Amino acid sequence: MSPQPQAAVGAPLSRVDGRLKVTGAALYAAEHDVEGVLHGVIVDSSVGRGRIVSVDTDAALAHPGVLRVISHRDAPKLTYRDNPGSNNPEGRRLRVFQDDKVLFHGQPVAVVIATTLEAAQHGASLVEVRYDAKKPSTDMAEAKPDEPTRYARGDAEAGLRGAAVRMDLDYRMARNHQNAMEPHATLARWDGDKLTVWDKTQWVVGTQTELSTVFDLPMKSVRVISPFIGGAFGSGLRCWPHTVVAALAARETKRPVKVVLSRRQMYFGTGFRPSYDYRLRLGSDRRGRLAAMSHEMDAETSSYEKFEEAIMLAGQMFYSTPHVSQAYRKVPLDVNTPIWMRGPGFANASFAIESAMDELAHRLGADPIELRLRNEPAEDESKGLPWSTRRLRECYTVGAREFGWHRRDPKPRSTRDGDWLIGLGMAAAVYDPGRNPAQARVRLDADGTAVAEAATSDMGPGTYTSQTQVAADALGLTMRTVTFRLGDSRYPPTPPHGGSQTMTVVGSAVLDACDKVRSQAIELAVEDEESPLYGARADDIIVRSGRLHVEGSPARGETYQRLLTRNRLTHLEATGSYAGAPEPARHSYFSYGAVFTEVGVDVSLGLVRVRRMLGVYDVGRIVSPKLADSQALGGMVGGIGQALLEHTVTDHRDGRIVNAGLADYLVPVNADIPDLKAIYLEGEDPDADPLGVKGIGEIVQVGVAPAIANAVFNATGRRVRELPITAEALI
Repeated sequence: MSPQPQAAVGAPLSRVDGRLKVTGAALYAAEHDVEGVLHGVIVDSSVGRGRIVSVDTDAALAHPGVLRVISHRDAPKLTYRDNPGSNNPEGRRLRVFQDDKVLFHGQPVAVVIATTLEAAQHGASLVEVRYDAKKPSTDMAEAKPDEPTRYARGDAEAGLRGAAVRMDLDYRMARNHQNAMEPHATLARWDGDKLTVWDKTQWVVGTQTELSTVFDLPMKSVRVISPFIGGAFGSGLRCWPHTVVAALAARETKRPVKVVLSRRQMYFGTGFRPSYDYRLRLGSDRRGRLAAMSHEMDAETSSYEKFEEAIMLAGQMFYSTPHVSQAYRKVPLDVNTPIWMRGPGFANASFAIESAMDELAHRLGADPIELRLRNEPAEDESKGLPWSTRRLRECYTVGAREFGWHRRDPKPRSTRDGDWLIGLGMAAAVYDPGRNPAQARVRLDADGTAVAEAATSDMGPGTYTSQTQVAADALGLTMRTVTFRLGDSRYPPTPPHGGSQTMTVVGSAVLDACDKVRSQAIELAVEDEESPLYGARADDIIVRSGRLHVEGSPARGETYQRLLTRNRLTHLEATGSYAGAPEPARHSYFSYGAVFTEVGVDVSLGLVRVRRMLGVYDVGRIVSPKLADSQALGGMVGGIGQALLEHTVTDHRDGRIVNAGLADYLVPVNADIPDLKAIYLEGEDPDADPLGVKGIGEIVQVGVAPAIANAVFNATGRRVRELPITAEALI
């Protein structure tokens, strides 16, 4: 079949949903409204571990507008069937109001339901809960880790002993919270035994599955709706307790109930990027060629679930290393369960690995880029597979040229600008994009317009727009005649909107469905004696602007509208699919990048300011350059926060998060952000998927923190191995 013209894919188009968002017409979870809605406010545990002794609700129930207070004393027993198809980690997930146990500070212990939000909020403040409190374990340094997950090839200890150059380095990375603009919220309504929830979620199918197992409902009896998300960064990748609370409260009151988490509650009501202690030992020859690396990683998890992420992969495959050993230990603490956060695993692993590579380069007097080139692997040594694409050399070359890397003085503290010490740093980046099965449905109507549907989400990357671009080109329609619908569990199922997989898996399913519909139309035309295309070869026909014609003979053709109307068809429809990554794998599939940054460090105050940053990325085909820039620049901003600002502080006496709010948990704002630029290598990855794309949402945060840390060293001569980098570490 002749390839379709590409008019939309690759064009820097504005978001199709942009007007809805800037005019306030886009409805987020808490903004949906239904008749008779009540408001629920969760009462949080004020101790970090123990048991509930009593719950006094008299004052709350006496407050005008308060209708009900639900706690473990009167809550019905919920099924909580096993849910193996969810994003729930191994363990026993939190069961709201099912017993008197307190597992972490902030755990939901009651919910107040009232006719107004204000009444529910005040009612919640009047509930008195007494506890038999125990001292919680919230300090990784004092907790006992689980048995490690291990990986090894070669003999790392022997390789280290025989290395001419050896380094033993310890890194610490603070816990980070997603802090999206939109708070997590759920509106739940029961219609008999059928449950509908409007929820902030990155996986409508996952929330549907979780609610079906908690309330012992058939999947078809649960509908989850989530058309718009005001940022999530991973915090919406599983169904959290407040969603169950809303559904439970609605069932008990027989009225719709809306639960909105406060900013403070989001620090313990949803997950977070866990903190890490990371010991890295490496050995090389005197030219810097790696002989061995040993990784020992400790990460916090909750006492009731064993959360883990892909912290080990980068150390297994990124550089050519004959001897590698890894031990990844989860440290159970009395905290809520972590969750994946942008660039999960890789963002933290890259800080340790890329900082160590920079330190090795300085020790050997080698340029940091040259050292990395000396350790470029010919294949994925962890799997023995060839790369699908690995264009890191090109990323280095383009980045060095565009950034002016040749102007870097390798001697620390050698460049000044008044009171500022100036430093340049770089780091490489890698990420493993997901490739899970997905489906999509496409309908072409007789009026020449089309609708595509999939149960995916759009938390900000522009899914509405990018999928419309794919569908428009595949059907040969203009953007304005195609509508993409998402965020409803009634649409064809898709995997979580995370892991940099949506463009790959949903886009491929949409492409498949559109190809099927277009083929139906072409087959109809070439077999229709009244069509100008009758008797033509189907493979010679393309569609442009809704008109089918023979390639090279645009005069011979007709429109979809005319074809379907003449044949008395209201529409053509097809379901498309993407099967997921091939099994067994034929290639090692990753996205790559190189991050360059310039920082200034105040010589007296130790303040760090990022002055400019460039990222160069090997991420396959770029469907939407404008959206890609939005993702890349946003990822760099997130990396600046991880490197310089974000740090959760816990009071180990009771497990309370001290800085649970944007006044004290610092995130980058406009004044913190310098000149940022992203470059994408032209081309595609034909072995990755039918679209030739790789995910871009995660890779753009990986490598930012070590690039900044390496620039700080170049500026000051001070090697900082703990995130965030604070002024105290530099004065």
